[in-house]
Amino acid sequence: MIRFGLCCLFKKEPIHFRAITAKALAGRPRQEQLRLLAARCLANAENLLLALQAAQRLGIGAFRVTSPLFPRFTHPEVGYALAALPAAGEIAAVLHQVREFGREHDIRLSLHPDQFVVLSSPRAAVVESARRELEYHGFLAEQIGAEVITLHAGGGYGDKGAALARFAGAFGTLSAGVRQRLCLENDDHTYTPADLLPLCDQLAIPFVYDVHHHRCHPDTLSVAEATQRAVTTWQHLGREPYFHLSSPKNGWQGGNPKPHADFIDPADFPAGWQQLGCEVTVDVEAKAKELAVLQLRGALQGRIR
Repeated sequence: MIRFGLCCLFKKEPIHFRAITAKALAGRPRQEQLRLLAARCLANAENLLLALQAAQRLGIGAFRVTSPLFPRFTHPEVGYALAALPAAGEIAAVLHQVREFGREHDIRLSLHPDQFVVLSSPRAAVVESARRELEYHGFLAEQIGAEVITLHAGGGYGDKGAALARFAGAFGTLSAGVRQRLCLENDDHTYTPADLLPLCDQLAIPFVYDVHHHRCHPDTLSVAEATQRAVTTWQHLGREPYFHLSSPKNGWQGGNPKPHADFIDPADFPAGWQQLGCEVTVDVEAKAKELAVLQLRGALQGRIR
């Protein structure tokens, strides 16, 4: 069976997540800052519960949670702890509902930190910032019951081997809660599956295979080979494999294939993914959001949940 995942937002459903800028908070008394942040966090938590309820109603089996669910959480000037917010109890209660709803309906939750979260950087300040962001993601994952934090390896910095060695060193400094959830994903310009799979084996972390990125930035592995090796990294840990899927906005012959299309071309769905003999999760990275998930499910004749 294949469960398809929705990434962060909806196209038609009236569910929205609100941000707030550091500039909007700066200069205000601290208690006013915390009041504004509490309102955003509570509203976002409530909308996350609505998102899971919508996913369950639509038959979508996984949901990627937007990283800034708690806006400006790690900001050096206006950051905060959840317990410091005046609505901390209410927020915690809603997060408990999210966790229980996801567990009851078997909706798999994941997080995907932004591109600036880089553990392989040669700059200590960048790595320390990444560590803070990942600890926030680990905290959020614990609150909502998310089991996957997907990360890119970062830049090559002229020596990918040295960069991945720095990644491995920084990985060891993370808390256990982050390390047990962290996964590596290939990207479309620097790191291929062949680059990352040895590191995943070394660190005993799963590999999230993005087939679109692999097609944009290929290596010596075929799609079938990369798929099977990715699955192995999950099965060694007794966990359900995770893939990412998208289609090129302008087609494969229309110029730059990296931008994502509104919907998924069923031809881009690897046939082997339906024949793996195990449950897998496939996040649909498409601009039409839940509409793209539903269209692909129909095209594949309901072989998902």
